[in-house]
Amino acid sequence: MTLEELMPQILNLIFSYGPKLVGAIIILIIGFWVVKALSGGFRRLLEAREIDASLKPFLVSLVSMLLKVILVISVLTTMGVEMTSLIAILGAAGLAVGMALSGTLQNFAGGVMILIFRPFKVGDFIDAQGYNGTVHAIQIFNTILKTPDNKTIIIPNGGLSTGSMTNFSSEPKRRVDWTFGIAYGDDVDNAKAVIKMLADADTRIHKDPEVFIAVSALADSSVNIVVRAWANAEDYWGVFFDMNENIYKTFAKKGISIPFPQMDVHMHKD
Repeated sequence: MTLEELMPQILNLIFSYGPKLVGAIIILIIGFWVVKALSGGFRRLLEAREIDASLKPFLVSLVSMLLKVILVISVLTTMGVEMTSLIAILGAAGLAVGMALSGTLQNFAGGVMILIFRPFKVGDFIDAQGYNGTVHAIQIFNTILKTPDNKTIIIPNGGLSTGSMTNFSSEPKRRVDWTFGIAYGDDVDNAKAVIKMLADADTRIHKDPEVFIAVSALADSSVNIVVRAWANAEDYWGVFFDMNENIYKTFAKKGISIPFPQMDVHMHKD
């Protein structure tokens, strides 16, 4: 078939589908802008109603995705695609995509489970999947953590919802543990009295339950004294570091030695 014979058919296709294609592109561009505006309005609505911060990113992402799917279906309908054929195609494609993206669907289900059972929320400090940090956002497929040194960690929700996880922020108070070693021959009662004095002087340490101080082990190079005290969760690290520093300074003033590992070598001459 020559070009002259094909031209009428080409022109017929252009005049038949050209306006629909241009209209579909225009609708798509305007539609994505409208979806973005609606998603932003939905986010502001959630913020105004003081919805839990854990739910906001998830709900906004879900609404945005649904609106985009509706937009694409509307555009295809505008171009003359029959809905019955479209549904059949989407069903077959959905099955294929579902099998190919089984991990992604697992992450989506994991995100739903996290939001239902609430093992943690935005702002909690957790240890999971070999990482620890503060929960920054819970999204549809992933949870985003911010580490203390300001790194961003993205963890898939599938493994996060089924694996082991430690939440350090779920309880209002935490127990702080120390082990202090003193030299053999030093006065144990004096060391325990110094520790008790420093613990009582720190107003962040709770008086009830009382601070626990006891000899925990007679180690190779030291007599180990274990100390257990309770403090508010937000004061944990401050109490821990300050006590270490105060013990080091005060033991030296009180004549209490903090030993280090050492070995005695005996040489025998024949």
